[in-house]
Amino acid sequence: MLTFKVTTVGASAGFILSKEAMAHLRVQKGDTVYLTEMPDGGYRLTPYNPDFARQMTLAEDIMHDDREILRALAK
Repeated sequence: MLTFKVTTVGASAGFILSKEAMAHLRVQKGDTVYLTEMPDGGYRLTPYNPDFARQMTLAEDIMHDDREILRALAK
């Protein structure tokens, strides 16, 4: 388990990710991470935007279901 201490960053609060944590999350300086609430009341820190992932899943479903229509529109 990794632990982090909340610190002051300008007029806000933040925490510093160690190199180990950055490698585990596969993020680099300047990347955005998302804190999402889990159904069990906990939280998850992830580099993946859950809203974007949901939108891409919907788009892939539409592209699969309506591929004949999309193929005709592409001509």
